[in-house]
Amino acid sequence: MLKKAFAITAVAAVLSAVFYIAPLLDKDERARRSEAEYVSMFKEVVDIVKESYVDKVDDKKLMTGAINGMLAALDPHSTYMPVTEYSEMKVHMAGAFGGVGIELDMRNGKLMVNAPIEDTPAFRAGILAGDHIFQIDGKPTKDLPINECVSRMRGTPGTQVTLTIVREGTAKPLTFRLTRAIIKTKSLKARLLEQGYGYVRIAEFQERTGEDFDKALKTLAADNGAPLSGLILDLRYNPGGLVDQAYRVADRFIGEGLTNGDIVTTKGRDAKSVQTLTATIGEKEPKYPMVVLINGGSASASEIVAGALQDHKRAVIMGTQSFGKGSVQSVMTLNNGDGLKLTTARYYTPSGRSIQAKGITPDIVVEFAKPAAAKKETDPEIREQDLDGHMQGAPETKPEAPATKPAAPPKPAHPTLLPKVNGAGKELSEQELLQKDNQLARALELIKGVNVLKKGLAR
Repeated sequence: MLKKAFAITAVAAVLSAVFYIAPLLDKDERARRSEAEYVSMFKEVVDIVKESYVDKVDDKKLMTGAINGMLAALDPHSTYMPVTEYSEMKVHMAGAFGGVGIELDMRNGKLMVNAPIEDTPAFRAGILAGDHIFQIDGKPTKDLPINECVSRMRGTPGTQVTLTIVREGTAKPLTFRLTRAIIKTKSLKARLLEQGYGYVRIAEFQERTGEDFDKALKTLAADNGAPLSGLILDLRYNPGGLVDQAYRVADRFIGEGLTNGDIVTTKGRDAKSVQTLTATIGEKEPKYPMVVLINGGSASASEIVAGALQDHKRAVIMGTQSFGKGSVQSVMTLNNGDGLKLTTARYYTPSGRSIQAKGITPDIVVEFAKPAAAKKETDPEIREQDLDGHMQGAPETKPEAPATKPAAPPKPAHPTLLPKVNGAGKELSEQELLQKDNQLARALELIKGVNVLKKGLAR
């Protein structure tokens, strides 16, 4: 009896050991089984929905909804784009399309002209800022999504579109029959604030931003009649865009120095995916004083520029905390022509900072002061850390890798900080701009102060 009991106990011990060891031995097999179970469960749910949902379900709607849900579970920036949306995104980032050349805005359900783009069909026809586009080809625009209005106005160069416009001070609507042309948009604007001091605002990093930025700096120096004494780079409400263009802008100011001239490093899940962009040898800007303006709308590629210039101590960063989007999305074309935007890496500043869900902290914090007439209750600024499902930041360690270019995606633009025109429909003068924008005025004061101090120390 004792022998039998001992035998049973021994068998139980062996079986117990097997059950404890099996998970270690069959980890991959268990993972495969788990995946298969979830795929089976997904198919089961799809079958139930198609069989029992109150209305007949469209297969495409069901599948694309499932894809969107899957990507949304990853992070706020991974997304599926139907072919029309994907095509529009590519056109937007290319900065060239067939159209008439109007910057639009939707106000209280009305399609309004922010400004005609210079030397375009709309500009030459006499369309003005503040015009209300009442109809496009005879169809009302009231309460239509702005994307649909844009789609109606764009088209093949050489084709025509008719705009019916209501203009303040005119008794009857005006009709403009415009012939579409290739419209090239600019992602930046540059001007001299006063003698010696340049101002460049980059709204978004598009395919030609780096090239346009180089031209703008040369134009400013030419208009000034001498090298600049200082520069303000405005990245407020710049949502990002193409990383290679942000790199090109930063490269204009950074040479050999901190961490061997690094500008940005990206690191994905695979250690082999680490990529570092470093400063090139070539034409650089003079070492004049420089301020970069940022705020809660400055994200992604604009944070790359601000972080690089801050780490290299090439510029003073002024304004308020940036958005904190320290991730890189790769855009892929699916077999059916649709697009997939997927988060594939985090990026690091030259000193090894991962700003994901943190942002860039300004060297000098200056809040934007709204005019008294505009002071109303407003929603608080939303940053990366406030988004549902946002990724956590990575440890601040600098990965090492050879210099190569990472892929980077576009992102929809945020609204501009200030109106582009005054009450008369004309572009704000330098004096008006400084009066309405305390952050810009403070930046100019700082740069001028640095130059005064330099002269004083040189005596």
